[in-house]
Amino acid sequence: MNVAMELINVNKNIGKKHIIKDLNLSIHKGEVFGLLGPNGAGKTTTIRMMVGLMKMTSGDIQIEGHSIRKDYKNAVRHVGAIVENPEMYPFLSGWKNLKHYARMIPGITDERIHEVIQLVGLQKAIKEKAGRYSLGMRQRLGVAQALLHRPSILILDEPTNGLDPAGIREIRQYIRKLAEEEDVSVIVSSHLLSEIELMCDRIGIIKNGELLSVEDVKDSQDDEENTELSVTLNVSPLKEAMEIVSSFPIKSEGEHSITVKATREQIPDIIKSLVQADIQIYEVNVEKTSLEDKFFERIGENTIA
Repeated sequence: MNVAMELINVNKNIGKKHIIKDLNLSIHKGEVFGLLGPNGAGKTTTIRMMVGLMKMTSGDIQIEGHSIRKDYKNAVRHVGAIVENPEMYPFLSGWKNLKHYARMIPGITDERIHEVIQLVGLQKAIKEKAGRYSLGMRQRLGVAQALLHRPSILILDEPTNGLDPAGIREIRQYIRKLAEEEDVSVIVSSHLLSEIELMCDRIGIIKNGELLSVEDVKDSQDDEENTELSVTLNVSPLKEAMEIVSSFPIKSEGEHSITVKATREQIPDIIKSLVQADIQIYEVNVEKTSLEDKFFERIGENTIA
């Protein structure tokens, strides 16, 4: 797997506070990678260091083999980014906004501007003033602007913030299209658990400036046999049933039910053991362990996200 960006022992101190702690992470070419964490976890600080808006205290970030510390100019030329909200001139049309930004970078032709407009689906609205755009259209224009110089890495900080469900879906589709058709590596920070699960190939969970884990979304969806499932059993008597399934991690218990974690292959053995012990089974409900479950396992239930 080719690496587009690599974070190597990245640390950030602000005063006496250790904000980012020994962050090690590789972003693959053509993947959508999600940075997920509660407010104050260090997502935006990490993104600011990736694009050179904030200096690292120690460590390094390699972008397409170029060190952001030693070769900043050649490193960041591979990056397009929207940090927080895309800023546009509201009195100019979408086209004139892009033309204005294109003047700042040598070699961007009108043909390239038309390409990115088509890529983000703004053909019909590109002649309208940006001040009349919906939030979703402004986000798309921001993505178009970030793609003008053909970056291999696109970094988006909370790209679906403030969007309605239709706008969120649109942005998700464009992000997936960029990764799959343009081979662009997209790094997305978000706190929307279900949305980032639909959008990303891999997800890094950050808390208090530390990378707690990296989850491979595709593998967890494809590998049915080894996927951890939540198995809810409506049984009687409950106390005896709990003793029988006590070897499995217990997620929760109700008045007449118990929920355990198990793989698909383990479910028949659980049911067989309960039947042999004369436990009455009224219902078995099986659900995949969601990203939300994994997220709260890592960061703790009482953390505000």
